[in-house]
Amino acid sequence: MRDRLVESVPNVSEGRDRAVIEALASALGEVPTVRLLDVQSDPDHHRTVFTVVGDPDGVADAILRLFSAALPRIDLRRHRGEHPRMGAVDVVPFVPVRGVTMADCVDLARRVGREVWERFRVPVYLYEEAATRPQCRDLAQIRRGEFEGFAAKIQEEEWAPDFGERAVHPTAGATAIGAREFLIAFNVNLGTADLSVAKAIARAVRGSSGGLRHVKALGLSLGERGIVQVSMNLTNYKKTPLLRVLELVRSEARRFGVPIVGTEIVGLVPEDALLQVAAHCLGLERFSPDLVLEQRLQSVLRD
Repeated sequence: MRDRLVESVPNVSEGRDRAVIEALASALGEVPTVRLLDVQSDPDHHRTVFTVVGDPDGVADAILRLFSAALPRIDLRRHRGEHPRMGAVDVVPFVPVRGVTMADCVDLARRVGREVWERFRVPVYLYEEAATRPQCRDLAQIRRGEFEGFAAKIQEEEWAPDFGERAVHPTAGATAIGAREFLIAFNVNLGTADLSVAKAIARAVRGSSGGLRHVKALGLSLGERGIVQVSMNLTNYKKTPLLRVLELVRSEARRFGVPIVGTEIVGLVPEDALLQVAAHCLGLERFSPDLVLEQRLQSVLRD
C-alpha cells in the first residue's frame, strides 16, 4: 500500500441522515488496502465529503462499494440543499499521491467510470485531466443545470455522457469522475444573512469572473446558522495561496461592512499550504519546511 498511493475525495449528496452517512463510510472502509481518512458533512449543503487513500485497485474497489451503498439510500427527487449537485454520488476525483502518475489516475477514472455505468446504469462524465472534451474539464460546467435540469441537458449533442445512455438515472442522476491535483475546499463564513453579499464577493474572488486564478467560488446561504458563506475550491494552492484568497475575501467583505465570523477547510489539506500561511503571517525570512520539527524528524527517519 505504501509504494503506490492514490487519494479519492468522493462528494455525496447526503449531509443530514447520520445512518446513511455511516453506511457510506462503512462501505468505503471495507477494502483492507484502503484507509478512510476523513468524513465531513454539512446539513445546509446537504453534502458529505469523504477522503480515502490506498493502492489504485483498492481505491477503485472502495468507490464502487460506495455506489452500491449510496444508490439505494439517496433519492435526488427529494434532495434539497445549498450546494449544486447532479448526482447521488456527485463527483469522484482521483489524485496521485505517491508512486502514481496523473496518467495512472486518468486511466483509473476511465476504468471506474465505465464500471459505474455497466454496474449501476448511472451516466458518467470524465472531468479535469481525464476529460475527453474541452467543455468537460471544468466540473462546474458539467454540473450546470443540476439534477432537475439534467434530463434535458443530457439530450444536447455536446453533453452526451462519456459512459452511458443519454438519460439520467431516475434517482441517482449523473456522476462526474476525474483526475486532478490536490484541491483545497475552503469556505469563509460572513456575519450577515444577505445572500447577495456572499454572491458579490464570490464573483469578485473567482477566476472565471476576473478574480484570482485557480479559484472557484459560490455564495451560499447557511440557513441553520442564519449566515451566508463564500464557498471556494482552490485548484492550485501553490500559484494562488490560501492566505491571498482569504485576504481578498476580507477586503471585499469590508466594502460591504460585513465581518468574517469563521473559516473552514472541507476534507484534508496539504501541509505545505498551511506552512505557507504560517511563514507569511510570521514574516519568516529564509523559511524552509525543514525548520519544522516534525518535517526534520521524518527526513531523518527516512534516511
